[in-house]
Amino acid sequence: MTSLPDSRLAHMSPSLDDMASRVLAEHASSQRTRTIVALAGPPAAGKSTLSESLCETLNALEPGIAVVVPMDGYHYDNAVLAPLGLLYVKGAPETFDARGLYHDLVRVRADDGPVAVPVFDRPLDLARAGGRVVEPRHRIVLVEGNYLLLRHAPWDALLELFDIRIFLDIEDEVLVPRLLHRWREMGQDARGAHERTHHKDMLNAHLIKQDSLNADWRWRLANDPIGPDADDS
Repeated sequence: MTSLPDSRLAHMSPSLDDMASRVLAEHASSQRTRTIVALAGPPAAGKSTLSESLCETLNALEPGIAVVVPMDGYHYDNAVLAPLGLLYVKGAPETFDARGLYHDLVRVRADDGPVAVPVFDRPLDLARAGGRVVEPRHRIVLVEGNYLLLRHAPWDALLELFDIRIFLDIEDEVLVPRLLHRWREMGQDARGAHERTHHKDMLNAHLIKQDSLNADWRWRLANDPIGPDADDS
């Protein structure tokens, strides 16, 4: 059994190893050359940790088969958001290049060569173009992000591209402490962390919970034994 880099993952249902086996079995039985998996959920739900750990588990079972494409790489730059008055709500659906993500995933689906995708640098608060490459050897592509299953345009165009849809369930009482911790780690005082958590991130979290389409599989965090993680997105 694969070792877990984060003890919270031992409290997931189903287990990381079970989910990896299910993804591999679905890929093998589908006769697709490439399987694209959406892993969606609210901010601070643990999608980054989960997707990277699932990728590592898949690659331990079949070396080189999996890669992660993070939706956060498609953040619009602050220089674009500021003139539009959207800088404060950065992280809301309208602050991402959803169509850019769609076109990159169309290229991934076409499977006709390497596809460079952007990744988000959280300390610098900007996306780095070409930060990761989906190589021909990557038969399973894990796409992780908040709005992947959102039923509203332009996000709903993505739905046809996903072969497996996974939603990460997490209760509000777990999310709030994680978000507060994240904002404090990013330099906000208690008032600033409270404002951004309750009047920004939790609004997005409720939108995601209410307006995301039903997933094929749901992954639930039974509890939060080690507390919030400021790096999870």
